Amino acid sequence: MSTSRAYIRLVKKLTVENLWLYIVKILMEEGRPLRAYDIKVRLREKFGIDPPAVTVYTVVYRMSRDGLLSRRQENGETLYSVTERGINAFKNALVLIEEILSKLKL
Repeated sequence: MSTSRAYIRLVKKLTVENLWLYIVKILMEEGRPLRAYDIKVRLREKFGIDPPAVTVYTVVYRMSRDGLLSRRQENGETLYSVTERGINAFKNALVLIEEILSKLKL
């Protein structure tokens, strides 16, 4: 059985195009700041998502610019932590996803 293009698009929309959700989850679970590279590794290990490095760096940068992540320099490396704003956005997104899922269930 082949996978439909619609399903493939859905997978992309729910994973790569919404990496911010997975990044917040990773940082919340780690409980410590991580480098963007470490986030990329965890995306692959924990969720099986393996986007290009430039995609991860771009999303992390945008999240930092939007106040979802904070960044700091330590020993010449940039480390990222989730902010309260990021946690609230994550919780709101989960509520939305649960509402949509409940409406779509058969």
